[in-house]
Amino acid sequence: MLDKANVIDTDKVVVRFSGDSGDGMQLVGNIFTNVSAGIGNQVSTFPDYPAEIRAPQGSLGGVSGFQVSIGNDVHTPGDLCDVLIAMNAAALKANARNLRQPGGVAIVDIDSFKDSDLKKAEYTTDDPFKELGLNAQVLEVPVTTLTKAALADSGLDNKSMLKCRNIFCLGLVCWLFDRPLEAAVNFLRKKFAKKPAIFAANEKVIHAGYDYGHNIHAGVSTYRIESEAARPGVYTDINGNTATAWGLIMASEKSGRPLFLGSYPITPATDILQELAKRKDLGVKACQMEDEIAGVCSAIGASFAGNLAVTSTSGPGLALKSEGIGLAVMAELPLVVIDVQRGGPSTGLPTKTEQTDLMQALYGRNGESPVAVVAPASPTDCFTMAFEASRIAIEHMTPVILLSDAFIGNGSSAWRIPDADEYPAIKPNYVPDDLAGSWKPYDRNDDQVRYWAIPGTPGLAHRIGGLEKDFVTGAISTSPENHERMVMVRREKIERIANNIPALEAIEPQGADTILVGWGGTYGHLRTAATELTAEGTPMAFAQLRYINPLPANTREILGRYKRVIVAELNTGMMADYLQAKFPELKIERINKIQGQPFKVSEVKDAVKAILSK
Repeated sequence: MLDKANVIDTDKVVVRFSGDSGDGMQLVGNIFTNVSAGIGNQVSTFPDYPAEIRAPQGSLGGVSGFQVSIGNDVHTPGDLCDVLIAMNAAALKANARNLRQPGGVAIVDIDSFKDSDLKKAEYTTDDPFKELGLNAQVLEVPVTTLTKAALADSGLDNKSMLKCRNIFCLGLVCWLFDRPLEAAVNFLRKKFAKKPAIFAANEKVIHAGYDYGHNIHAGVSTYRIESEAARPGVYTDINGNTATAWGLIMASEKSGRPLFLGSYPITPATDILQELAKRKDLGVKACQMEDEIAGVCSAIGASFAGNLAVTSTSGPGLALKSEGIGLAVMAELPLVVIDVQRGGPSTGLPTKTEQTDLMQALYGRNGESPVAVVAPASPTDCFTMAFEASRIAIEHMTPVILLSDAFIGNGSSAWRIPDADEYPAIKPNYVPDDLAGSWKPYDRNDDQVRYWAIPGTPGLAHRIGGLEKDFVTGAISTSPENHERMVMVRREKIERIANNIPALEAIEPQGADTILVGWGGTYGHLRTAATELTAEGTPMAFAQLRYINPLPANTREILGRYKRVIVAELNTGMMADYLQAKFPELKIERINKIQGQPFKVSEVKDAVKAILSK
């Protein structure tokens, strides 16, 4: 057994799997995450896909990564990894900067560090570890050789055996962190249920990897992570896109309206369409349309017909849907538009994350076209905010744009499956019975919300559309005064949503005169940065905006308490501009990053200190 001196006790640890895009890094990362979540660890993941469809094998452009932080009080995937698994020379070179040095561990498949591999990875010497200046424990494992040896009697061809290398590394990492193999094997059993020979090979290889670590030890440190007691319940590892889909299903159940998704595949939002397409058993209608415009228009038709109507996309698709969204604004129909943001403009960085669609969501339509805008803060919060977007859309008869992003859409966290009674009933604003004989299409309640008449309801036949309508009769109107009245009432309807959303919450340590503000998927990094700054003697308040238009009613009061407001976001300052326009009396400072990558906690802390030192 290992000497206890080689066992590191820690409350959290970060692991990064890296290799070619065909090496199965996302698969083993997800399995390791699921196993860790299943034994009570909090988890946060960052799948880092290459933008290339399939770069040459062994090249720097084809490196794919999956980073996960496991432990207690985990809010981010971590700035640096404690353990790096590199399947080839290119993976090591591309990710050496992500390894904690000193103190980190690099596990490499030394069989993939031949001269030809070093050349493809653009090394200039024959000593890659020295060339990279690695100050870490390096475990050189002949993964390819050992995988082939474990499968020598399997009957698999060479190509099939090589596909199991990632599972050997998974077994080795499970040994390193004392993860139970049974859970990982069960995952493999389900994945390869229809391919028993492949499952048998992977089962043999994962044990071979675990046994290799157990038998050789190699002087490398192992880790023991203590888990905190979790709230009782059923837990699973869930990514943001799946959580979004499930939140929509919950909203359908709670509103009594069938769920319809009209969508067109686009990275990184396609998983929402794929997940909902599986749910015919729950009455979900998911239609892959021929393009983005057809996606939003089919959803508008479904909304008119009485469905909880949704369309999903990313930034380029949101631009194409803008005219359709304007139609839903004019017709005052409920519609949920999901934008999983990515790097732009144009096709930009399709597999990378940004927050650069905020202004498009707020203002990217012709005419006075206000919509509600919300943003989830984490992968698990995607469930809640998809539910909230649906609730707001149905109860306030408006389009709602849900601004997710690639980081939380692809990333995952441990999630406790909620009980149905933890979420409120959604109450559609149907035409009251006492108006059935005299109702007109644009009659409204006290919050200026148009009543919803489901087609086929006796006495409620009507027409709506994109031309301006008379406030009283609902007939087409070109009256200047009527148009202005309708513009203002549609605007007021959105503003009144502030009375039906939660107040903004802030973490406010004693002595803080500065508040760090973010929105959407930057939550974990900003909260951690504020917590660490406070612990280091710089009290830092923190608030994350999830409701953007309208803002929570107490936003001005919260932000106005502080001498400085620092807004950190993955764009050039869109939220800062928006808040400055809303609250011109505030002094707003900015932290911005537009690199297709999430913040690092250290970056935020350094930027805050630079602002405070002025």
